[in-house]
Amino acid sequence: MVKRNPRGGHSNLQRGGVAFGMLVLLLVIAPMLQEGVRAAEKSVKPYPHAPVSFTELVEQVKEVVVNISTTKIIRREATPHPFGPRGPFRDFFGDEFFDRFFGQIPRERKQRSLGSGFIIDPEAGFVLTNNHVVANADEITVRLENGKEFDADVVGRDPKTDLALIRTKTTLATPNRAPLGDSDKSQIGEWVMAIGNPFGLERTVTVGILSAKGRVIGAGPYDDFLQTDAAINPGNSGGPLFNMRGEVIGINTAIVASGQGIGFAIPINVAKELLPQLKEGKVVRGWLGVSIQEVTPEIANSFNLKEAKGALVANVFADSPAEKGGIKHGDIIIAFGGKEVTSHHELSRIVGNTKPDKRVKVKIIRGKKTKTLTVKLGTMPDEFPPTAKSTTVELGLSVQTLTPELAERFEWSRDEQGVIVTAIEPGSPGAEASPALRRGDLIKEIDHKPVKTVSDYTRLVTEAKGQDSLLLFVRRGDRTFYVTVEQKSE
Repeated sequence: MVKRNPRGGHSNLQRGGVAFGMLVLLLVIAPMLQEGVRAAEKSVKPYPHAPVSFTELVEQVKEVVVNISTTKIIRREATPHPFGPRGPFRDFFGDEFFDRFFGQIPRERKQRSLGSGFIIDPEAGFVLTNNHVVANADEITVRLENGKEFDADVVGRDPKTDLALIRTKTTLATPNRAPLGDSDKSQIGEWVMAIGNPFGLERTVTVGILSAKGRVIGAGPYDDFLQTDAAINPGNSGGPLFNMRGEVIGINTAIVASGQGIGFAIPINVAKELLPQLKEGKVVRGWLGVSIQEVTPEIANSFNLKEAKGALVANVFADSPAEKGGIKHGDIIIAFGGKEVTSHHELSRIVGNTKPDKRVKVKIIRGKKTKTLTVKLGTMPDEFPPTAKSTTVELGLSVQTLTPELAERFEWSRDEQGVIVTAIEPGSPGAEASPALRRGDLIKEIDHKPVKTVSDYTRLVTEAKGQDSLLLFVRRGDRTFYVTVEQKSE
């Protein structure tokens, strides 16, 4: 018989039962607590040996980031004084009066700009940055985290991907180099950090996540950008985008001026592929020789395709590798060199990254049949052949003569005339036009003179050399407007 404690307590047997229950409960909860701790550790420290905070990450990588300042000398032809060499006002007041109050018009001035970059080989002095940061610069200065400055020269540039490799004239006084990661393995949603020189504010650190991959923003034929919400502003261009391992996974290059939290970076894998060629001073790409366009759901339906995938061949250039290999207008390319082609942008990147003279298998859909052709790639020409009716000139605009077929595509009259903008080189006069130009804009006039063909465009731009600016009359959709393009003197 169990007796109750006369003082109102519990017996030894009761206390033993409670203790046993607590022990069982602890044995059940303990594994759950351990799992929770492991999950918390994983969320704080996603990679082995990675910093547990951004403070540690900044300390780890800060010395590989550099500031880049450039100077370009803008030269002008001798211009007459605004009041003329002589005249009634000058004769009345005298030369001393005019020179004192109006001064002399300078024949040259220095244009300065700022950007960022990162060290990939301190002994060789190699720094990776954006092409538009150093393009056309007469002087380049690299400034390290410790304040030391080094003069630098351009080793190789690639405007199509907006990449540039520069080299300091002496060995960099630092043992640090930026570890290059694998942008293909980067995951949407992971933490990223940018360090750069926005608006001249040195060593600015911003953080965010990787928002998207494979973005096409109309910057060029090889668009494949990483998107991030880490703040990126003018001056960040060329700076690194780090993951939590301290590896560079992207090169910050562009922003959406009208948006917030939308920045873009070139995947580091693109730079790694081109780096050997940049060190040689020139990037050479494979060339197929076709004009391609997107396979929309409507096109897929008209071609009896199950999915809107691949690249539709709109034109085959005469005597091109594509023509010699048997590719025809209307073919849909679905695989190239063993790689599936999901979009026309992807085909451009795959072909461009393939070495010239290589024989590749090209899988196409023609009619209702699938065929595999063998094509020997050529070398990407600096300019398209005349049959392509496309050219790139000093303004940094790639333009093409408007055809009746293109006019219909843009829902214009088949009689419409002009040259259509197909690409804009970052950092070029065309890219800095006011208001901004876009791909698909139709240029109808230059300085009030009609533009009907690429030849007209080239001739008028050439004739305008030496002018401070050109006035373009442009059509976009249903509206027309004027655009001012400031010319960069050579």
